[in-house]
Amino acid sequence: MTRIVVDPITRIEGHLRIEAVVEGTRIVEAMSSGTVFRGIEKIVENRDPRDVWAFVQRICGVCTHIHALASIRAVEDALDIRIPKNANYIRNIMTATQFVQDHVIHFYHLHGFDWIDVVSALKADPVQTSALARSISSWPNSSDGYFRDVQAKVKTLVESGQLGIFANAYWGHPAYRLPPEANLLGVAHYLDALTWQKEIAKIHTIFGGKNPHPNYLVGGMASTLNMNDNSVINMERLNLVKTKIDEAQVFVDQVLIPDIFAIANFYKKDLFGGGVGNYLAYGGIPIVDIREPDSFLFPSGVVLNRDLSKVLEVDLKDPKQIQEFVSHSWYRYDNTNAGLHPWQGQTEPAYDGPRPPYDNLEENKGYSWIKEPRWQGHSMEVGPLARFVIAYARGNKEIKGMVDEALKRLDLPISAVFSTLGRTLARALESKYLVNHLAGFYADLVDNIKAGDSQTFNGEKWDPKKWPAQAQGVGFAEAPRGALGHWVKINNGKVSAYQAVVPTTWNASPRDDSGQKGPYESSLLDTPIAIEDQPLELLRTIHSFDPCLACATHLITPKGQEIAKVRVF
Repeated sequence: MTRIVVDPITRIEGHLRIEAVVEGTRIVEAMSSGTVFRGIEKIVENRDPRDVWAFVQRICGVCTHIHALASIRAVEDALDIRIPKNANYIRNIMTATQFVQDHVIHFYHLHGFDWIDVVSALKADPVQTSALARSISSWPNSSDGYFRDVQAKVKTLVESGQLGIFANAYWGHPAYRLPPEANLLGVAHYLDALTWQKEIAKIHTIFGGKNPHPNYLVGGMASTLNMNDNSVINMERLNLVKTKIDEAQVFVDQVLIPDIFAIANFYKKDLFGGGVGNYLAYGGIPIVDIREPDSFLFPSGVVLNRDLSKVLEVDLKDPKQIQEFVSHSWYRYDNTNAGLHPWQGQTEPAYDGPRPPYDNLEENKGYSWIKEPRWQGHSMEVGPLARFVIAYARGNKEIKGMVDEALKRLDLPISAVFSTLGRTLARALESKYLVNHLAGFYADLVDNIKAGDSQTFNGEKWDPKKWPAQAQGVGFAEAPRGALGHWVKINNGKVSAYQAVVPTTWNASPRDDSGQKGPYESSLLDTPIAIEDQPLELLRTIHSFDPCLACATHLITPKGQEIAKVRVF
């Protein structure tokens, strides 16, 4: 029996520590620990609720749009503010844009090298790689000369001995399945994705002024529309948005989707990493209005124990549904064993873990800066797989058709989606689902402007004098990584309490008082480990969730330096 410690889990964010016990060739126990304290909830107390979005948006440099959106929705819910049609269309465009960009970046730059062996690409025949590329896609960068140039770049990098972020990777690991030509194809598309992803971000800069951290506004959007004014968003700017949407459609259809299926065919027997089997979605991307859930592109709901025959309803305001516990977290509640709804939430740090540097965590005590959110007592997975499971169970024809077609193409049963590979496949299919709808959101916006409506802001309740003395609200969205909720209380025009329960809080949570593990921990059980000091399989499963620990944890002291038993890139 061996204990593996991976700290930090990087290539995404470094604030996550995983400890896993290996017996024979399988993981039999796992612990997930967030290693940084956030404290944003304390920072925004006593501030103007109209300004809070700008603070909570900085929880992370990746999830910037969606935190701002959840925050302004929480304030709008508390104050009963309705937004104009154009504001909803723009928010949908911004959200779908972030999803598509984020998912592509995740696969190629954060998760792809868990499946793609870069050094193996040196053995590839560029002519055969070109033939492979042309057989699966019409993407123009597919000549043998192009792949030869990419291979030369990789060769120069490897021979220099200065591999940078790739230096500690497990190249040549037996868990890699792709032939050299497919690896070269993946490396080439890694580089193509680097070039493409900065282009789609221009949509955020047009509507939000900049990226990351675009600008937002309680009551609508900080986007002025005037087709005859060159100083604001005019038809020229909107035409550029359409161009970037078209480019995104091409990249997803001709690069991401073909690559996912090509890679999945080699890995479809590796169906470990299923996790807790419980799935949660708040619902999101309202075609009409956030108050009309029937118009959501992503339906809300809960599926327990992988039972697709039944979907339970979610109520974010019900104090008995969503609760956060701290039995194995470094926080203090007035009642340690209580589960608190976010409106009653407390963020009082109480570190009682081992003094850094330390060898191992203690599973019978607190071991994470992440709380333990539960839905009616259940540990829940959130994210693209959860959204697709719930939409499939709800009978969403478009998503169900995509899933059924993908499984048929891979010759896999529906049960295969409950795996690391299924989680990765769901994220890619979701990219296609949303990029297909981006053009529709754009068309809705343009049609509404042509009809004479240029309003993007409702200022009827902007003045605090029009607010009730006390109010509370919840703002929710489906973020790229899963269900996101912000809960706010307002007292005499100021924020009196604030809590954010984010996707990685759900997925990376430690076990609770009953011993129920969080999704990361559960997903690692029974994972094969071929080489104990090169736990590629462990990383593949954790990365499939797309961790965002800066969002999930609630500033390490100078004495809180990290120690790593296993170094990964």
